[in-house]
Amino acid sequence: MRSDVMRPEHVRLVQATWRRVLPIKDTAAQLFYQRLFEIDPSLRALFRNDIHQQGAKLMQVMDAAVNGLSQLERILPSIQELGRRHADYGVEDHHYGMVGAALLWTLGKSLGAEFTPQVKDAWAKVYGLLATTMREAAATARVRATLPAPQPIEGLPHDYLLKTRAR
Repeated sequence: MRSDVMRPEHVRLVQATWRRVLPIKDTAAQLFYQRLFEIDPSLRALFRNDIHQQGAKLMQVMDAAVNGLSQLERILPSIQELGRRHADYGVEDHHYGMVGAALLWTLGKSLGAEFTPQVKDAWAKVYGLLATTMREAAATARVRATLPAPQPIEGLPHDYLLKTRAR
């Protein structure tokens, strides 16, 4: 069995510990961004809006993702779209490792003794899966953006090509 595969016990641990973070979500968001900018101060330039509003958005996305882990196939399209949007914001592949490090550090600070090695491993697996999904979607979008516009093919309706390219 691969050690990097997300298993049901990972989902259970992540969801249980996330419930412990929710009451302090504003503080957790603040800790996360402080740590992220300590890791790489240049990342601050990617955040043009109020960082407190950004923190609230982060917590909303995290909540939706964590709660959706039990039905992963239902949230993957949203995670893929999030990856495409982040690429548009200037997020690059190497940023995901820094975000993961800041996330795990924040969870450690927020959960204290409850952030056991098993919990850390579960969060790392879940984040790894979600980050990989986002990076792959962003990479696909970048490749599609470099492709020439589709040319009409006799016998196919023009909007067929537009629908096909949008996927």
